Formats: sequence, C-alpha cells, structure tokens
Amino acid sequence: MWQSSLVASLLQSWVPVLEVIPDPLDGERVDRVVSMLLGLSRSAATTAIRDELVRLDGSIVTKGSQRVSTDQELAVDDAVLDERPPVQPDPTVVVDYVHVDDDVIVVSKRPGQIVHPGSGHDVGTVVQGVLAEYPEIIDVGQPERPGVVHRLDKGTSGVFMIARTERAYDSLTEQLRDRTVSRKYLTLVWGHPSTPRGVVDAPIGRAIRDPTRMVVRNDAKPARTSYTVQATWSEPVVSLLSCTLDTGRTHQIRVHMEAINHPVVGDARYGGARQPLGIDRPALHAAELGFEHPATGEWMEFSARIPDDMRGVIDTFGPPDSGTVQSL
Repeated sequence: MWQSSLVASLLQSWVPVLEVIPDPLDGERVDRVVSMLLGLSRSAATTAIRDELVRLDGSIVTKGSQRVSTDQELAVDDAVLDERPPVQPDPTVVVDYVHVDDDVIVVSKRPGQIVHPGSGHDVGTVVQGVLAEYPEIIDVGQPERPGVVHRLDKGTSGVFMIARTERAYDSLTEQLRDRTVSRKYLTLVWGHPSTPRGVVDAPIGRAIRDPTRMVVRNDAKPARTSYTVQATWSEPVVSLLSCTLDTGRTHQIRVHMEAINHPVVGDARYGGARQPLGIDRPALHAAELGFEHPATGEWMEFSARIPDDMRGVIDTFGPPDSGTVQSL
C-alpha cells in the first residue's frame, strides 16, 4: 500500500514501478536489490541511482551501498526498465514436470539447476525451460522471474511450484505468506540429534559482515523448523532427517541445522564440509509440497523421490543403525 507522502512525491515527476522489499533481501545493498528485483544489470542499477531514479519509502536513494529493510517500498522510474532484457525461453533446458494443469505447474528441480535468471545466470534456468513449453507464464508475476512463486537454492533438489495464471500467482503467494503451504525436506546431517523429534525455533537474519550469509540473530525475523530423525549411521556419524518448514526464511534448514551443531552434509557455507562423502552440494531435498489449488480450493500434495547423488551417498553407508530408508 502506498504511503501518502510516497504517492505525492512520485506523481510530481515520474511513473514508478513499485516493489516491497521481501524478507530474504533484508539488509542487502539497494543497488543489488534493484538489480535482483527488476532484472537489471548492476551497472544499470548504479546508473539509475546516480540519476536519482530510485526511492525508498519516498526518499531519493543517493548511495548504492545503502541497506534496505523488509517491507520498505522501493520505487524505480519505469523508464529504467527499458534496459531490462526480457526473459528468453530455452527449449534445451530439461524440466522434470510433476504436475501441470490450467493454473499451476509443479516441477522437480534437479541438483545444480537454477530456478530463474539472475546475476550471472542468464541462460539454462528452469523457468526458461518452462517458458519454452508454456509461453503464457511470461505475463504472470514478476517480469524478471515469470510465474515464480517460490524457489529453491541451486544446490537443493526437489519440488516447487510455478503459477500459470495471475489468479494462481496471487493465491499461491498469499498461501505462502499465510504459512498454509506444506513443505517437507529430507536432509543428511552430521551427528545424531539428542532426541528423535525436535523443533529449532530461532530467528534468522543476514550476517552483519557478510549479507549474503544467513545467521541466527536475536533481532532477526522469527524462523521455525521441525525435524524428525528418519535414520542414523555410526560410520560415518550422520543422520537422515525429515524437516518441515513452519516459516520460509532464506537458507532456513541449513542455518538451523548449523545452529544445533548438526550441519547439512556437503554444505561448505554452513559448516557441513567436514569430510568428503561423494556429494558436492548441500544434501538437501524438497521431498513434499502441499497447497490449496487456486481455482478449485482442493488440497493438493506432490512429491519427488530423492535424487541419485543423495541416494548414492546413503547407499554407501550400508544399513542404518536405526530407522529405515526403504521409502526413499
């Protein structure tokens, strides 16, 4: 919603493109945020700031190094967008479709795939592959990431959803905001949790010295992850966990597992590269996804089997000391 001061100042001179700063970008540099949210190059974002075409909560941004905060209103002159290249379809991208209907597409992302174009990744993304088959999504959601409701990190595999219509986009983003979407992950972690079930309830925000890294901070946004131990091994000392997201902070499971001294296997960024186990990414898989269908209201659930690289690592451990992995 526009603040009255913002409306008044903007209408005097230029037509704004408005964005509300999402939680994952809290604490980021404003030049990087302009680049990410609007699909501009960093140089174009820098030029826009230099030319006084960017405002935060109605105030002109004068330095690209200024930090943004969650829920601030970012306004950029729409003329700046003339420099933004449209997302191009890429029929060479292999997309694993789990479900397709008139409103929603559910995809199982492979490890290493990137969801949508961004800084340094202009080709080969999942969205570009989907766009080649379903060109109508180009007009859904944000132009720089058409149809994307939520995303998975490059190293994380598994299911996520793409809206095929604006109605679906509005409904699914609202469900995510209201925390009614069900998301379950499987992950290998170092060590054995002290209890078979647990909850990590610890706020997550950006590290002060490295805003690209997330940390547990008392002054950050609430974050809650529930976990259940599925299996354990003693050689190496690792556990397979099923994790449920009660909130959806950036890198939430990875940060929470590090916080309880059970980092995700293979996760070099968050303390999980203790010894090589044959996997060069965080061993994290989005196994299940549930949501209310935006058109019918029906509750829908989808799943994706654990990928070959994680399955292969688990197989090298042999039979677990406790629990089971038969259903993977």
